Amino acid sequence: MHTPAVSFQSVHKQYGELSALKSISFDVRPGCFFGLLGPNGAGKSTLINTMAGLVKPTSGTIQVNGHDVVKDYRQARRTLGVVPQELISDPFFSIQDLLTIQGGYFGLKGRAQAKWIDELLSRLALSDKRNALTHELSGGMKRRVLIAMALVHQPQVLVLDEPTAGVDVDLRKTLWEFTKDLHKKGHTIILTTHYLEEAEALCEEVAILKSGNLKALETTSELISRHQYRYLRVIPSATHQFLVNQLPVVLQQRYVEQDVNGVLFRLEKDMPLNSMLGWLSDAGFDVQDLTSRNATLEEVFLDLTGEVE
Repeated sequence: MHTPAVSFQSVHKQYGELSALKSISFDVRPGCFFGLLGPNGAGKSTLINTMAGLVKPTSGTIQVNGHDVVKDYRQARRTLGVVPQELISDPFFSIQDLLTIQGGYFGLKGRAQAKWIDELLSRLALSDKRNALTHELSGGMKRRVLIAMALVHQPQVLVLDEPTAGVDVDLRKTLWEFTKDLHKKGHTIILTTHYLEEAEALCEEVAILKSGNLKALETTSELISRHQYRYLRVIPSATHQFLVNQLPVVLQQRYVEQDVNGVLFRLEKDMPLNSMLGWLSDAGFDVQDLTSRNATLEEVFLDLTGEVE
């Protein structure tokens, strides 16, 4: 049986009267693209900081590739790379110097390391900025530098804490293409994000936290399939005047929202579609078109936490 890439066992963190983490226990399997999700204040950053050795847990243990982050912190940190939310700012060293120094912390130098730094700069579209200082870079460029610094010692486990927050679409695409390549090469990736469509598209497994508690831990597909509802988007005819308060109660209870794409209703999975169509017809709803789909990860997240990311 393989050693987990990361193992959290009864991790508790107390700040005065606040329990930031409440006996969190779960494993992240090697090579997994794993989503760590939750609303603000759920405990995600605290959990990441305890894993990185920046915060000491009140009780419980964390192991990275079998190394305890407190008792065997040197080996644990050697196998872990963390991309934090905060942007980098250094007034003295160029980007290439920062990466060389970062590698030096792990005893890495020489031709092979220089080649790896060149590859990082190239893959993250930073080659032409290698001699720039961080204050000369845009926010998106600084985010790329953080990722390069986290990968400079080629860790087996990479933690991405809100990596695409505030970045443009082109950079987001570049980051995800690079991250997918790392995943294909066997890296374990732990992602926190408020863009739940990203988590649904990228993550094989997800853990959802709320108020320091673990609310769910499943494969992404299993978590979505367990959701008790499906969704029906109805497009009324151009001449139809839709008013929610004029719908019968049975439809008002299933109404979700209306936008330029039509009217969205939520149905129990075992409900025959004919029942819904009958209610719409009885209500005089002039249907031009309709589509049915399963729940998204965002809708499951809302159901579990009561909050929208």
